[in-house]
Amino acid sequence: MTDDKLLERVRKLLNKAEAEGCTDQEAQALTAKAAELMAKYGIDQALLTATKPEADKPVDKKFTIPAPYATVNSTLLYNIAKAMGCSGVRLAGRTANGVTLHLFGFGSDIERAELLYTSLLLQMANGLAHLEIPAVYQRDYAGRSRVKSYKRSWMLGFVGAVVIRVQAAERGARQAAERDTGRPGTALVLADRSVQVQSAFKAAYPSVRTQQSSSGGRGFNAGYASGKAANLGGTSVGRRSAGALR
Repeated sequence: MTDDKLLERVRKLLNKAEAEGCTDQEAQALTAKAAELMAKYGIDQALLTATKPEADKPVDKKFTIPAPYATVNSTLLYNIAKAMGCSGVRLAGRTANGVTLHLFGFGSDIERAELLYTSLLLQMANGLAHLEIPAVYQRDYAGRSRVKSYKRSWMLGFVGAVVIRVQAAERGARQAAERDTGRPGTALVLADRSVQVQSAFKAAYPSVRTQQSSSGGRGFNAGYASGKAANLGGTSVGRRSAGALR
C-alpha cells in the first residue's frame, strides 16, 4: 500500500468513527485500526528517511486553537504530537482567536498528529453533545452555573484517557518494528530523529517554562470513561494525567 493510499484509508476509518450514530464500540474499532495504520506509517517514514533524507524533513508549524476550551484542546494536540515524536510549546498569552501551539517535528509526524487530533476533537464534541450532567453538579451553593466547569473536567478526563491510548499504540508499533529482524536499527533511527527535533525546538526556544495541566473535577471520571471508548489499541493501563506542555 502506498503512503497516499494508506493515509486515505486512515481518513476513511476516522470519518466513519466521527459519524453521527456510530456506537462507542464501532468508533473504538475504527479508531484503533486507524491508529495502528498511522503508527506503522510513522515507522515506515522514519526508516525511509534514514536512507533517503529528502523523503521527510524536520519542520515546524503553528496551530491556533480556538476558544472555548482552547487550553484543554491544545493539551490534546500537544500530547498526541509528543507521542508521535514531536515537541512543542504553547505560546504565552491569549488572542481573540484562542491560544497558539508551536510544534516541531518531522513533516510526516506532524501530519499524522494533526489528522488524529482533528478526528478526536469531533469525537469529543459528539460526547459533549450527548453529555448528561447530574443535577447536583449543575449549580453551586450560590446558584451559579457549574456546567462549563463540569464540561472542562469531562474533557480533561477524555484527553487523559486518549493520550494514554495514543502512547500505547505508538509504543507497540516501535516494539514490533524492533522485533522485525528485517528492519534493524529502528531504535537508533528514532533516537536520531528525536535529537534533530529537540535541536530545532531548543534553537527556537532555549528557555521554556514547564506548566503541568490541571486535572480532576466533577466530570473527570465520566470524561475518562468516554476517552477509553475512543480506545486506540494496546493493553489497558492505569489512569494518569496528560503530560506537561514544554
